[in-house]
Amino acid sequence: VYVGFDPTADSLHLGNLLGIITLRWFQLCGHRPVALVGGATGKVGDPSGKSQERPLLDDATIEANLKGIANNIKQVLVSTGDPESPTEPVFVNNHDWIGKFSFLDFLRDVGKSARVGTMLAKDSVKTRLNSDEGMSFTEFTYQLLQGYDFCHLAKEMDVTVQAGGSDQWGNITAGTELGRKLAGKSLHGI
Repeated sequence: VYVGFDPTADSLHLGNLLGIITLRWFQLCGHRPVALVGGATGKVGDPSGKSQERPLLDDATIEANLKGIANNIKQVLVSTGDPESPTEPVFVNNHDWIGKFSFLDFLRDVGKSARVGTMLAKDSVKTRLNSDEGMSFTEFTYQLLQGYDFCHLAKEMDVTVQAGGSDQWGNITAGTELGRKLAGKSLHGI
């Protein structure tokens, strides 16, 4: 199971608590928790639940925020010290795989499997498109980035569940669709 955390600040906030508790609960039940820090998605900014576009952060700020968030999560998830243990927590940064894509490769390899109608139907997109602020192309594509995270983790680490708040549901379902289309995997969101 995985939960993603974008580096919008140097520490997690109360809204992240449920995600961390979910990872810990799965760990206690014998599953490997995967905590994803969004070094790539943090450069774009998730529009979910926001009335206007997030301010873009510079690379140094993102890097400092990633370290702070990882430290927060490590205080809750218990390390066994054995990387082979089925409950050993894993920490990943989506910049490690998304950062390797060129724009054209991402459009060709991932974008071709996304349907614009489905993307437009997401509540977070509809709300922003109907607002005075509107939505940038960058924000619109965020759901593909997060969706690809789920697909990548499914292919590389056999992750089959993503947990997140109700504001993340559209991004989670984007991942379940991409997982089915690109990896032939049945993925689930909670």
